[in-house]
Amino acid sequence: MYMPKGTNVLATSKILILLLLTLFAFNCNNTETTELAGYEELVKLVNPLIGTDSDFSLSNGNTYPAIAVPWGMNFWTPQTGKMGNGWGYTYDAKKIRGIKQTHQPSPWINDYAAFSLMAVTGELKVGEDERASWFSHKAEISKPYYYNVYLADYDVVAEVTPTERAAMFRFTLPKSDSTYILLDAFDKGSMVRVIPEERKIIGYCSNNNGGVPDNFRNYFVAVFDKDFDITYTWEEGKLSEKTGAEGFHVGAAIRFQSKKGEQIHVKIASSFISPEQAELNLINEIGTKTFEQVKDAAKKSWEKELAKIKVEGGTLKQRETFYSCLYRVLLFPRKFYEINRNNEVVHYSPYNGKVLPGYMFTDNGFWDTFRAVFPFFTIMYPELNSQIMQGLVNTYKESGWLPEWASLGHRSCMIGSNSASLIADSYLKGIRGYDIETLYEAIIKNTKGHNKDVTSVGRLGAEYYNKLGYVPYDVGINENTARTLEYAYADYCIWKLAKELGKPQEEIELYKARAQNFRNVFDPSSNLMRGKNENGSFQSPFNPLK
Repeated sequence: MYMPKGTNVLATSKILILLLLTLFAFNCNNTETTELAGYEELVKLVNPLIGTDSDFSLSNGNTYPAIAVPWGMNFWTPQTGKMGNGWGYTYDAKKIRGIKQTHQPSPWINDYAAFSLMAVTGELKVGEDERASWFSHKAEISKPYYYNVYLADYDVVAEVTPTERAAMFRFTLPKSDSTYILLDAFDKGSMVRVIPEERKIIGYCSNNNGGVPDNFRNYFVAVFDKDFDITYTWEEGKLSEKTGAEGFHVGAAIRFQSKKGEQIHVKIASSFISPEQAELNLINEIGTKTFEQVKDAAKKSWEKELAKIKVEGGTLKQRETFYSCLYRVLLFPRKFYEINRNNEVVHYSPYNGKVLPGYMFTDNGFWDTFRAVFPFFTIMYPELNSQIMQGLVNTYKESGWLPEWASLGHRSCMIGSNSASLIADSYLKGIRGYDIETLYEAIIKNTKGHNKDVTSVGRLGAEYYNKLGYVPYDVGINENTARTLEYAYADYCIWKLAKELGKPQEEIELYKARAQNFRNVFDPSSNLMRGKNENGSFQSPFNPLK
């Protein structure tokens, strides 16, 4: 799948370093100082709605308001688009269908393991079109750590605040004999079960867009702080008073009698490991905390990270842009691991479907992030970088390959073998705590071929590149010149890493030589990098078939 440069949710982060240098260059005058007064908390400068004025045909950022903590396993976002639409929230939308748990890194990659909560009053409506409520940005608050929206059709205020693997909802209700909270477990296989005596809904969802094992499930548990009097479940939109449902697309609805201004709280968590782990995540991350306590902790987590970079000068608008971009940088890669009852780091493997020890990260395309984001991490977050490297070791052991675009597992998107640059950069900057020899073995394997099921993994065209010093234009491999340039840069990184690791001189010299392969696609007649045919001639600029 081709994803145009600059259309990834992560793409905002590419300008971070440039913004940093630019902002340091500004002098703050008296007017600007006055304008910035009251912004001691840097999180106030972040606007998660920036970049949401987009759709498939036109990108103004292709972002969504991710309500999360830095690198959280789960995000939450208001859902204006239809279920399965990669453009889940668009600024010009007028209606909200629910607030969903999301793991989407990019609209082109799309989402997985999504489910949503929604409140309705009066007649019970479960279909996403029928239940959708009008809303206005004037009655919407979007912060990295908190979301609040007025559902005009139902006179309900819905709020959510997150932890890494859990969240807390608060619904402020009108006077009604029929107030419903809906949990939509989405399509492609789901289950719900209502347990009234425990004020609880449990279940799983398994929606995805590829890159997952056959046993993939996201298990959830939602606990309410008030008894409910009637329980409904539905399958394919057909309502039933049964307490459980399982099928292609199921959901649950529970009814309350509410007084005006009454609040209902929902504590919710999920796990990719098991229902029991979901319960444990809920206990560990929320337990007996109040909504305000969870909100305050999430806010502090953002303030801690944002405060590591303090810029001076510039206008308020420029500072808002900077910290909004920094917020995006600190969302991915996603922590895809959990803490078990023995306080051990474990993960569900998105590669072989097993539950295994150690770190795992996902939802990151290295083609998009190796240039700026990961060099930034090596400087600012060496401990996190070490954990990510440990996750790469686990990825290689569990799948036989290094990831290039992971969401959850390997996805066929973009080109290059940019994982080599991440690993070399980490090790050469002195970051340790991971098995570098296994990672070096994985890097070398990448240079020899590609994953036949996911051609973006490894190096498509390696047999040509290793023999000719470039990927030819006329052998049916797309982006051949770009691949040559990417592979040559990766070989430069391998050369430097091999030298640091004391590898055999012959091996060091091989990658030192291959690092110069970019020269093979340079056309001195045009001073451009150009496609070259297998016979050594450059493609014709006037007739690309010749």
